[in-house]
Amino acid sequence: MLREAVELVSSMRFAISLLTVICIASVIGTVVKQHEPLVNYVNQFGPYWSEVFGAARLYSIYSAWWFLLILAFLVVSTSLCIARNTPKILHDLKTYKEHLREQSLQAFHHRFTAELPETRDQALERLTRLLQRNHWKARAQVREHGVMVAAKKGGVNRLGYLAAHSSIVLICLGGLFDGDLVVRAQMWLAGKTPYAGSGFIRDVADEHRLSLRNPTFRGNMLVPEGSRSDTVILNQSDGVLLQPVPFDIELKKFIVDYYETGMPKLFASEIVIHDHETGRAIPATVKVNQPAFHRGVAIYQSSFDDGGSKLKLQAYPMNGGAKRFEVSGEVGGSTTLTNRDEKLGLEFTALRVINVENLGAPQGATDVRKVDLVQSLESHLGSGAKTKGEKTLRNVGPSINYKLRDASGQAREFHNYMLPVELDGQRVFLAGVRETPAEPFRYLRIPADDQDSLETWMRMRAGVLNPELRDRAVDRYVAQAVGADKPELAEQLRVSAQRALRLFAGDEPGAPGKPVTGGLQAIADFMQANVPEADRGRTSEVLIRILNGTLYELTQLTREQAGAKPLPGDEKTQAFMTQAVLALSDAAFYPAPVLLELKDFQQVQASVFQLARAPGKKLVYLGCLLLVLGVFAMLYVRERRVWIWLQTRAEGGTQLTAALSSTRKSLDIDREFDSLKTALLAPVAPEAR
Repeated sequence: MLREAVELVSSMRFAISLLTVICIASVIGTVVKQHEPLVNYVNQFGPYWSEVFGAARLYSIYSAWWFLLILAFLVVSTSLCIARNTPKILHDLKTYKEHLREQSLQAFHHRFTAELPETRDQALERLTRLLQRNHWKARAQVREHGVMVAAKKGGVNRLGYLAAHSSIVLICLGGLFDGDLVVRAQMWLAGKTPYAGSGFIRDVADEHRLSLRNPTFRGNMLVPEGSRSDTVILNQSDGVLLQPVPFDIELKKFIVDYYETGMPKLFASEIVIHDHETGRAIPATVKVNQPAFHRGVAIYQSSFDDGGSKLKLQAYPMNGGAKRFEVSGEVGGSTTLTNRDEKLGLEFTALRVINVENLGAPQGATDVRKVDLVQSLESHLGSGAKTKGEKTLRNVGPSINYKLRDASGQAREFHNYMLPVELDGQRVFLAGVRETPAEPFRYLRIPADDQDSLETWMRMRAGVLNPELRDRAVDRYVAQAVGADKPELAEQLRVSAQRALRLFAGDEPGAPGKPVTGGLQAIADFMQANVPEADRGRTSEVLIRILNGTLYELTQLTREQAGAKPLPGDEKTQAFMTQAVLALSDAAFYPAPVLLELKDFQQVQASVFQLARAPGKKLVYLGCLLLVLGVFAMLYVRERRVWIWLQTRAEGGTQLTAALSSTRKSLDIDREFDSLKTALLAPVAPEAR
């Protein structure tokens, strides 16, 4: 049974099966993002399949026990194959097989027999020089009836087999050594456990820290400008491990260079490496694909982050009942906001100074009167990476990301731009919100006024929620729309305008059984419940006109109270009011009692370095070299053997019988045999006779 097991493990079929499984697992590891938070996998695959994939360790596939076990079996299988075949290969390299019988030469495909006018000794001397000139290694055996000459060439082909198989062993050993196997061994044998909490690195217990002499690791280190660190973070599926290094990395300056379009062109970090043992300060510059090295540790520029930028924000209450106020903080920090009896946790998560967006015109419907066949064909031909629309990349300025967390711990993420962005000919402020990280941001488009600010719209929002201002705006609208000689019509218009504003503000339910919403949706629900279907089109047109008119008067009232000039009655004001009404309607669904606008910031950048100690890479490099040499040796070098039998004839002269063998049949072998045959039968010079 042991012999059969060794035979199975060392067989070619077993090794190919293992390689197939490793290739499939590697494809899965490439498609599925590794070491992501569990909630991301739940959002992507669902609760059932996320648990199934997690049980199969597909989220950390390269450190899964079954993947490492397959690599170990592949190493054992290939090593047994090498051990079993190496003695035979070495023996064949030393063997010329000159003991072959002369009758056996007739069984070869490439053979011939001829008569030479020379004596046997003269023919042997000539053939020896011929074989030496053509780099054949030969050995002769003198027998009673003649001489058997055995020659060979291309023995490197057999060494290519050993080199290719040895490369697989070296690459697998390097992968095992530089993977998580050593870290897992420390966790199993030394009692190290991942740390799943929060706080300062200095407060983490020793049971979550790996040894300083750890031979292999790969992790990340975040260093803000002006700070230094000596601890690497190794992400695990259930927490992190801390890996100390024998030096500090101090970030002097983080450099970002951009193209004209605003896309980043260069990421670099000017650092100083402070050695713990010698105390030396070694300056270095780390760029993408240009790492720095110190004490066997490679320092790569992985990414960049915020290092705790100082923020100043303006908070606008969305309920209209409170005054605006200022909020200060820093990225990575948090504070508390009070909303009447409710307290909200405000967490500053990110500051992006550069935001490059594609503001190209969207592709609309095709005008059949302007179809250009050549242009249509060019848009569909060529590279598959071409976009259908023209890209217009533009830097739209800084943005802030923050979270508002309620008392139950549920948080929503917000993404607000500092400057207005021009969309569809209108400058708007974008205020984004999403419920979970798996969702895209949904943006509230707030129009910018003539001062490129939110002031006008925010006063409109507060006025819509103020019943007294709404009534005054209705009175002004009715006085302008209806003359004093029509009191009954004026009263009807006043009632309709007040009802429309109350519905729009969310102070009145739109339809029985439906929740109070506000905005245009509330008006649509009210009409659907109270207006016959045949009259809805005409009624909605009149009602929207009344709503727009009262909102315009409301805007003028709020500007008068603030001491601002009235809005002129031109197309620019009309475009502003159209977008403002849409934004007020969407604001009814804005899920936060306050909107934060970034007013000022003091940026503090940080570099994210990837630190790796990978001694196994030398084995991998050596394995790759052996693999290339071995494959070329097996594919492009052929082992050939030649046997020449020389026998003296009774009537004088020498009878020559030659045969050629090769590991593979090809046209080159046929040509080489013909060339050898011509050389062996070449006319003998007179002096040689």
